[in-house]
Amino acid sequence: MFTQKTWFASTPTQVGNLRYSRQGCLRYDGGPAHASCFDDAMKRLEKNKGSYHGETIDVGRIQREIRIAAQAFGWVEDCFLQADDLALSAYRRAAGSGQGKRLYLSAGIHGDEPAGPLAVLDLLQRNWWPDDVGVWLVPCLNPTGFQLNRRENSSGIDLNRDYRNPVSREVQSHLRWIGQQPSFDLALILHEDWEANGYYVYEVNPDERVSPAESILKNVAQVCPIEFAETVDNWEARGGIIRPKLLPGDRPKWPEAVYLITTKTRHSFTLEAPSDFPLDVRVRAHVTAVDTVLQSLHSA
Repeated sequence: MFTQKTWFASTPTQVGNLRYSRQGCLRYDGGPAHASCFDDAMKRLEKNKGSYHGETIDVGRIQREIRIAAQAFGWVEDCFLQADDLALSAYRRAAGSGQGKRLYLSAGIHGDEPAGPLAVLDLLQRNWWPDDVGVWLVPCLNPTGFQLNRRENSSGIDLNRDYRNPVSREVQSHLRWIGQQPSFDLALILHEDWEANGYYVYEVNPDERVSPAESILKNVAQVCPIEFAETVDNWEARGGIIRPKLLPGDRPKWPEAVYLITTKTRHSFTLEAPSDFPLDVRVRAHVTAVDTVLQSLHSA
């Protein structure tokens, strides 16, 4: 069972060394993270040698700020895992009419990919959600991994390979919660790639629905480089888009995206930010991608 809470308005606050303006502009305390610094921000930092060596986050504080922002704007919280050492929550907002498109959005399944939870915080604090789109949001699935700045959780389990025969508390609890939710028109999963030269997406779209993939990359290109390699992570890629042919039955270990496409949606995107670029660039890229998808669902 999970605990449900509904909140009413209060005031969002600042998180760590990052500020989020009402206009959604991400800033460090020292000044704007874009404008005159845009050219430098679009260059690799050359920090990632063999793994991620970039910025880290105080995940406990980020989770509290996410909760405060959700509280401020009336989201429903489902606490689906509560233990002395670990708590996980999801948040829901219905479409204004009670009917409309349904979007699933998750982040923070790998503890060395901080841009996802920060992008979720930015989106929540701005509160720009189309009235005709319902959103189901899981902002951070692996807080113990973030505490260690590593991909796996504190037990050494890669949660994104645990969705077929789950052994982790995080994924077992997540699956119990998601099994009680409706199907989704679209799923977005926020990730990062420490080796990438730019932003790219995996799209799984077996029914060949109208796709916002090209629009996502066109808009993200205004704030972050795009990965144009013809092969990415051993997959064929075209213009930053990977459209893999999935055979779930042949895969002994399922990532979250494979579970979702087999049970909850017929259209998903895994969005990959390049983590050898500044953190604020990666956050803006994810926020831009999510905004593009929200607009496409609103216009559908």
